[in-house]
Amino acid sequence: MQLPVVVGVDGSGPALTAVDWAVDEAARRGLPLRLVHASLWERCEGAVPRAGTEPPAERLMAQQVLDTATERARRRDADVKVCTSLLPEDPVSALVHASAGACVLVTGSRGRGGPRHLLVGSVSRALAARARCPVIVVRGDPAGLAGRHERILLGAGGPATCGEAVRFALCEAELRDCVLDVVRAGHRTAGSPGTHGTPPRAGPHADAAVLDELLHEAQSEHPSVRVRATTVEGPAHRVLVDRSAAADLVIVPARRATGHPGLQLGRTVRALLHHAQCPVAVVPHRVV
Repeated sequence: MQLPVVVGVDGSGPALTAVDWAVDEAARRGLPLRLVHASLWERCEGAVPRAGTEPPAERLMAQQVLDTATERARRRDADVKVCTSLLPEDPVSALVHASAGACVLVTGSRGRGGPRHLLVGSVSRALAARARCPVIVVRGDPAGLAGRHERILLGAGGPATCGEAVRFALCEAELRDCVLDVVRAGHRTAGSPGTHGTPPRAGPHADAAVLDELLHEAQSEHPSVRVRATTVEGPAHRVLVDRSAAADLVIVPARRATGHPGLQLGRTVRALLHHAQCPVAVVPHRVV
């Protein structure tokens, strides 16, 4: 069964931008697109209209949000199959549930009610932490949104927690026929002292070995992808935010421990969700 690309819509400008991005992603993958709008309109005006009466105003507004998004999606690419879901739930719960049957879940950076001074909305942040599939938060400048850089950026962690993100990044690079830049940041050179009595961090040769281990097996399944792996001095969150300015998508892993309801979103993921200059993909990795 083909799992669809799922995108949450709420009528806001960022959500409509996310629809455009999701349509393009569905077309690249040859998948259907599912538009999901969730609101608690039932609680506002009653669940079922009486016979002979008009549907509640909130229900009509919710349907209009979906209709507008559907029309936009079909104008973007008429060949992508579109289906819709109107759910009487809070958006986070509805989209987390929808993520269980999605290839990827796409969301805008802010919702309709999000203040403009907030760089990422609470719904986007919650989905990045709780969804059961990769979550792509659509944000950034026009070049990154349009894919003009022809470059995917992967922030590499350790081999034990980065496997899914590596495979996702290679797949994206192959679909787009672009370069995959794999960056491992934050490690001092060999012999540099640690802080507060901690041992020194691995040197560049050890970092290179980690990158080779991350990429070797997964890259054999995508031999056409051009991969550039580098290690960089400096905090990972700053390095990746800076480099996102020349990327079409930045991909990072996030840990989900067994028995825990959400991901442990570290400083790097949070910084990218707030400040990246291109869309951000958060790929969950389950650990025991």
